[in-house]
Amino acid sequence: MKILVTAGPTREPIDPVRYISNRSSGRMGYAVAEAALQRGHEVALISGPAAISPPAGVRLVLVTTAREMLEAVEGHLEWADALVMSAAVADWRPVRPRRLKIKKNGALPLIRLTRTVDILSAVAGRKGDRIMVGFAAETGSRHLAREAERKRREKNLDLVVANDVTAPGAGFEVETNQVLFVTAEGVEQLPLMSKREVGQRIVRWIEGFSARR
Repeated sequence: MKILVTAGPTREPIDPVRYISNRSSGRMGYAVAEAALQRGHEVALISGPAAISPPAGVRLVLVTTAREMLEAVEGHLEWADALVMSAAVADWRPVRPRRLKIKKNGALPLIRLTRTVDILSAVAGRKGDRIMVGFAAETGSRHLAREAERKRREKNLDLVVANDVTAPGAGFEVETNQVLFVTAEGVEQLPLMSKREVGQRIVRWIEGFSARR
């Protein structure tokens, strides 16, 4: 199979030295890409800024902003049999990034924000026979499965991998994760495991789902 993976955060510029971003390290997406390569698949990895090395053999595309990531996904979608959207795309961006650095002297700056593009929603109409996997990072486990199921239905996804980023060992910048697999068939709770193992489980799920169709 040809598997397209997105990973890492995006950065939305405020001025030439400041930006809006999040705490994503890219580890989860890189783990999916590595697992897919080990299983013999062709892999393209679209990565936001990440301080980790990509797996050898991956087709790497580096981006910074949400708009750049969307353009890269759109450019690779026809090639792909499956899309795994594990990137933590920033939800907002400044309407007008400043051309020069904002100085600290004077009045506090007023920064007007607008929503960034929702990449999965933007490409949903081109799903076709492709397998699409999304991620849902929430704070608090009470409504985790419900929110993941809402996202799955609204974005026409085959699988949503959901986690509570406030849970011990399951958030950003750690080597482990504890996730739910939410599909049309129901919810599967996975135990705490390494992100590498989660990546392997995701790839095996994609393989199994492809074989059943």
